[in-house]
Amino acid sequence: MNFWQTKSLSEMSTAEWESLCDGCAKCCLHKLEDEDSGEVFHTDVACRLLDLDSCQCRDYEDRFTQVPDCFKLTPDNLHLQTWLPASCAYRLLLEGKTLPEWHSLVSGDSQSIHTSDRSVRGRVVSEQSVQPDDMEDRIVHWVD
Repeated sequence: MNFWQTKSLSEMSTAEWESLCDGCAKCCLHKLEDEDSGEVFHTDVACRLLDLDSCQCRDYEDRFTQVPDCFKLTPDNLHLQTWLPASCAYRLLLEGKTLPEWHSLVSGDSQSIHTSDRSVRGRVVSEQSVQPDDMEDRIVHWVD
């Protein structure tokens, strides 16, 4: 059995926890929240640190200094993050589900997230090219 099938999220090492990330980069996109309803809307606007080709952070180790509102997902706060995509490995495991075939831990291929068309590669723009007032025009509905 694989570690994600035998360990709880809180029992995982840092390396195991990090390896759960499938690299879709949907968590690195700006989200808008309706102040009245609390509903969260996803956009196609990426954090300035996201490499749009690799879907990896350009400065992962120092991201919290570079982007002070960057969010650190942990086993302790995961259950509160309703904005995570339904396909997110962290969310799937929290909900007692299995990892999909295209997840790199299952497929053995770090590119399977992209070849299965599950990442944001080729479908997003950097926040540096979008005016804050135009964010509402960038709302999208990602297929999980």
